Amino acid sequence: MLIIAQHVSTIRNADCIVVLDEGRPAGIGTHDELMKTCPIYREITESQTKETEDE
Repeated sequence: MLIIAQHVSTIRNADCIVVLDEGRPAGIGTHDELMKTCPIYREITESQTKETEDE
């Protein structure tokens, strides 16, 4: 199954996440792996977490 999402909460538990930056792969892995190795994914996750806390 392929899921295309903008919200991390939708794909957080996926077996494999591919992060694209301007159409090019910027990171591939699980949520935990990407939080450690992919600055773009970490930035997106942190910004969405902050939005949720602000609501």
